[in-house]
Amino acid sequence: MIAERQIVRPVPVPPEAAAEGGSLPRGAEVLLEALVHEGVDTIFGYPGGAVLHIYDELWRYRERVTHYLVRHEQGAVHMAEGYARASGRVGVALVTSGPGATNAVTGIANAYMDSTPLVVITGQVPLPLIGTDAFQEVDTVGITRPCVKHNYLVRDVRDLAGVVREAFFLARTGRPGPVVIDIPKDVSAARCSHSRLDHVAFPFRERKGRPEPAAIERAAVELIKSERPVLYVGGGIVNSGASGALLALAERLELPVTPTLMGLGGFPSAHALCLGMLGMHGTYSANMAVAESDLLVAVGVRFDDRVTGKLATFAPRARVIHIDIDPANIGKNVTPALSIASDAGRALSALSEEVEARGREAGAGVGRRAAWWARIRAWQREQPLRYEGSPEKIKPQSVIRELHRQTAGRAVLTTDVGQHQMWAAQFYPFDGERRWITSGGLGTMGFGLPAAIGAQLARPDQLVVAVVGDGGFQMTNQELATAVQYGVPVKVVVMNNGYLGMVRQWQEMFYERAYSEVDISVAPDFVKLAEAYGAAGFRASTPAELPAVLAAGLAHPGVAVIEVLVSKEENVFPIVPAGADTRDMILEAGE
Repeated sequence: MIAERQIVRPVPVPPEAAAEGGSLPRGAEVLLEALVHEGVDTIFGYPGGAVLHIYDELWRYRERVTHYLVRHEQGAVHMAEGYARASGRVGVALVTSGPGATNAVTGIANAYMDSTPLVVITGQVPLPLIGTDAFQEVDTVGITRPCVKHNYLVRDVRDLAGVVREAFFLARTGRPGPVVIDIPKDVSAARCSHSRLDHVAFPFRERKGRPEPAAIERAAVELIKSERPVLYVGGGIVNSGASGALLALAERLELPVTPTLMGLGGFPSAHALCLGMLGMHGTYSANMAVAESDLLVAVGVRFDDRVTGKLATFAPRARVIHIDIDPANIGKNVTPALSIASDAGRALSALSEEVEARGREAGAGVGRRAAWWARIRAWQREQPLRYEGSPEKIKPQSVIRELHRQTAGRAVLTTDVGQHQMWAAQFYPFDGERRWITSGGLGTMGFGLPAAIGAQLARPDQLVVAVVGDGGFQMTNQELATAVQYGVPVKVVVMNNGYLGMVRQWQEMFYERAYSEVDISVAPDFVKLAEAYGAAGFRASTPAELPAVLAAGLAHPGVAVIEVLVSKEENVFPIVPAGADTRDMILEAGE
């Protein structure tokens, strides 16, 4: 990527012309015109004093840009995340200064951890008031600096169009992520000589050349010669659209594939080569295969602690090949024997071509792995994902399986964070990318519902289901009003166990069952709450009721909340205790 930043500014406006106003556009119009130039037609936001000029201009652009009024700024950013993750486009949020910006920080940090392309526009107090502790002033640039790819404080209206263009480029290229543009109120009010971008010189271009041939050749040789290889793949597969290249390589060499939580959907879950998710709540076969592998090819991953467990004992017998678009990720947690800084799709395609060129040699490599697959199949038979059913209580795992059956596995699923998230990851197989939208790195409760709204707007012809817990749902359920206001027909499945379930599980297993501050049984009637917002409410209390209630809720043409009263103290298994060796999985209660 070439970076010789030089924004060509429009001609300054004489003071008398600015005072008169004339026909010259103000900064707010320059902003909207720049957004339209980037293909933006959807914005999630919440107005306030510092962005009134922008909202005034939005009214004039309402035929070209649709603004969705959220009920909380965190919801705006999560909706933009859901929109970006479902569509592959850059999501856009617009909030005011002060508390508007600080309320958005959780979503910005979440997008940063999960490599989601966003542009978040924040209002700021006028330039002369910056640093005076003015009303609703915060240092937005300083606050967001640790959790963005880049941020801007626009001090001159003549820079605004170029900044917008640069921000979108940064958000979507390389490792995607959020970019913040902080716009003082007087900059959005100032007038400028033009609103088009034909005079803005843009010096950046993205280079996606072929990965280094020598590195690809070496990786291919190691893959062919290895006896116990594993492909460990993450969210980079989804972001780069590398699913096809991954499938081709895995099938050509009959390689076992294990995705991370963020990589689900990047490889078909039901494929014979898929071992299921690895890590803290991963499958026995995936964790054991990684632990016993002699070659671990890691693609689009960060070697997160929820995957590796105790780093010193992670994949102890394996040579590691790490492929990632972000060089900063390579060697950060695990030192690889071979590193390839590249887009995942291009690297895997080049690797497949190299393997194909080796024809007979590659075929011999497949043959020498028969014993490896025999071991893997034995692990799968010995310890599959399982749970005990009940004729009296609805088991949460059965909710996910029934949801999968009724949607034929074709829904777009969003989740909050906690036990329900892990059950969804374990028991809802995905056959395609961008159907699984969850909070991974930051683990943000309240993500599921607003993300579902954004995803539904990005994919209006798809069934979008938010699977949430009763804890996370209460953090952002006010966004039901947003969904109802704009007729966004999301379905929300609330697994209600009256607890902060994952925290309670840890307290049960590792803190001598001291249930400290996890009882949230004092909660709204979620059916009545849905109806109060103008949505439909459904409830299943017994296993016999579940199929019909779920079917009715999914078939409802509008917004629907489906409350399911699940067993209160069900636990997620397998589980690897924090910091333990991934082979030390607790497979069932009582171990």
